[in-house]
Amino acid sequence: MDCDFLVIGAGVAGLRAAIELAKSGTVLVIAKDALSESSSEYAQGGIAVALSDDDEVALHEQDTLYAGDGLCDRGAVHTLVEEGPAAIQDLIDWGAEFDREGQKLSFTREGAHSRNRILHAHGDSTGREIARTLYRKAASLADIRFESYSAITDLLIANDRAVGAVIFDGKSGALRDVRSRAVLLATGGLGRVFKETTNPDVATGDGVAMAWRAGAEISNIEFVQFHPTALHVEGAPRFLLSEALRGEGAILRNKDGKAFMKRYHPLMDLAPRDVVSRSIVTEMRRTGSPHVWLDLTSKSAEFIRRRFPRIYETCLAYGVDIAREPAPVHPAAHYAMGGVWSDLEGRSSVPGLYAAGEVASTGVHGANRLASNSLLEAVVFGLRAGRAMSCHASDRAEGWPSREPIIAPMATERAVRELTWEHCGIVRDAAGLETAIDTLERMAWVAAEPTLVAIELRNIHQVAALIAECALWREESRGAHYRTDFPDKRPEFARASRVSRTPTVA
Repeated sequence: MDCDFLVIGAGVAGLRAAIELAKSGTVLVIAKDALSESSSEYAQGGIAVALSDDDEVALHEQDTLYAGDGLCDRGAVHTLVEEGPAAIQDLIDWGAEFDREGQKLSFTREGAHSRNRILHAHGDSTGREIARTLYRKAASLADIRFESYSAITDLLIANDRAVGAVIFDGKSGALRDVRSRAVLLATGGLGRVFKETTNPDVATGDGVAMAWRAGAEISNIEFVQFHPTALHVEGAPRFLLSEALRGEGAILRNKDGKAFMKRYHPLMDLAPRDVVSRSIVTEMRRTGSPHVWLDLTSKSAEFIRRRFPRIYETCLAYGVDIAREPAPVHPAAHYAMGGVWSDLEGRSSVPGLYAAGEVASTGVHGANRLASNSLLEAVVFGLRAGRAMSCHASDRAEGWPSREPIIAPMATERAVRELTWEHCGIVRDAAGLETAIDTLERMAWVAAEPTLVAIELRNIHQVAALIAECALWREESRGAHYRTDFPDKRPEFARASRVSRTPTVA
C-alpha cells in the first residue's frame, strides 16, 4: 500500500479533504502541474456565505435554487449553505485574511444574489488566499505528502472498486502504479475542452474522463457556464474580469458605447451569467463586433486599484487601463456544473472512488451556478468527502488492478477545441451537436506513448463527446444549456442527465 488515501488535485477541494483525511491515515496529494496551479488560484470573485448581519441561510438557499433553474438537488443546496458559515470560520481560524472594514468582514454583492454575501481576500485574489491557507495547514501535518508535475493517466480498478491510480511522472516520463484504500478526484474543471476559456491549462477534464473510463456515472455534463466577461485582447490569455466588477457598477456597452443589458433582462448587468453571456453574443452579432466593452470608469482610479489590484495590473500589462477606458470582453468557458456524479458525502457510483469540487456533480449548482458558490462548495464538500473517506482507513485493496493502454485520437487539440466551441458552446442546436458527435466518432485512435500531450488530448476528446451527447439528449433550454431549436424549458427534462461507459442517457 503506497498510501492510505490518494487525493488527485491540489486545489481547495483536494487540500480541504487531505486535511480531514490526515486524521485517519497517510495521504498523498498529486498535482499535474505546480502545487499552486489550479482553478482555485484564479478564483477572483469571492466566496459566498450567509454571515452578514442582514443575511440568512434561507435566503442564500433560495438564491442558489433560483439560479439552478429547477435542477438543483435541494438536499445538496441546503447542506452547502447550512455548513458554509462553519467552513469559513475554519479558514479564518487557520489564518485566511478576508477583506474587512475595520474589524468586521466586508461583504459585496454579485449577480442573482439578494444580499451582500460575497467575501473577498486582497480585493480579487480570494481563491489564491484560501488555497494558500489550506496548503499551509496541510503542509504542517506529518501524514500529508505532496507530489507535483505528475499526471494521472487512469484509475486502478480491482474487484469493481477503485484501489489507486496510474501516475505519469512529468520529469522522467515513467508510469507507475500507486495503490491506496480510497481515491478522491479533485481535479477541477474542463475549460480547455473549449477554444475560449478562462481556465488554466491544467483544466482538461481529466477527472471526468478517467472516472468515465473506470465506469463511474457522469451527470449534467452538458451544463457548462460561460463567463460573460473575459479580456479579449489579441495575443492575451482570456483573463477573467470578475463579475464583482459589475457588482461594483461596471456597465456592459456595445461598440457604439450604448448600455444594452436593459434590452435583455430586468436585472440588466447583474442578470444570471448565462443570460449575460447570450446577451453579449446576440449584441455582438447584431452590431457586427468581435467583442463588447466593460466600463468601470465611473469609479475612481484609487478605488479600482484598491478593490481590484490583480485585475487592474493584468489589464494594464496588456495595454488596457480600466480606470481610464472600457475593457474589451467576450464570453469564455468558465465552470462545469456537471461532472462525476457524487452523493452528499462525495461518493461516486464506483466503490472507493470519491469526487469533490468542480469535477463533482453534487446537484448544488443545478443548471447554472450562482456566482461565488464554487469555492464554498469546494470547502464544504471537500471536508465532507474527506470525512466519509476516513471509513476506508482499515480497508484492504484486494485483487490485481487493471490498467488501460494509452490511446489518443489522431487529431490536434486545436481541432477538437474549435469543434466544441462551435457546436457545444453558448448557443446549441441538434444539427451542430450531431456534427460534433459524428466528427468526434470518426476520429481514428492510435496507441500512444505516455506523454502529457497524449494524456490530455484523450481526455479532452472524451469529455467533448460526453458534453455533445448529453446536450443533444436535453431537448430544451435550461440554465447554461441553450438550444435554439428548443428555446423553452420542458417538464420532462426537469431531471439530471446520467451517463456511464455504456453511453445511454438516463
